[in-house]
Amino acid sequence: MSFFGAINTSASGLTAQRLRIDVISENLANASTTRTADGTPYKRNIVLFQEREGASLFEAHLASNMRSSGVNHRGYAGKGVRVSQIVKDQRPGALVYDPAHPDADEEGYVEQANVNTVEEMVNLISASRSYEANITAITTAKQMLSKTLEIAAR
Repeated sequence: MSFFGAINTSASGLTAQRLRIDVISENLANASTTRTADGTPYKRNIVLFQEREGASLFEAHLASNMRSSGVNHRGYAGKGVRVSQIVKDQRPGALVYDPAHPDADEEGYVEQANVNTVEEMVNLISASRSYEANITAITTAKQMLSKTLEIAAR
């Protein structure tokens, strides 16, 4: 994998984890929402990832230039990650007895949002650490590229 391929792969991870952090933040913000626009309790969102298909425009341009200049280009080993979809968690929320609540059913129970704040905080820490790991990988690739250029200039 080239320096630019490594940077591009990590950049796709940064973008995906940033979206994951945004979705987790939305879940936490709606942890106590018992009625959404459709009249049901909030259902937490889950981000699903998959391998990114094809090269980015930058990688395709770089590969084209490498081929036209006679450099052997064998392709990039890693293409990165992308968010394939954001799905609703269909698990039911907890039922809490509160007959005075405006969303209580005829028996006095209110269905809460299906957001577990502890689970969301663990997911947030995981996404944050993944984001940091991708930043570290980009920084390392940048330092390696800088050293390579420094050595080549001698």
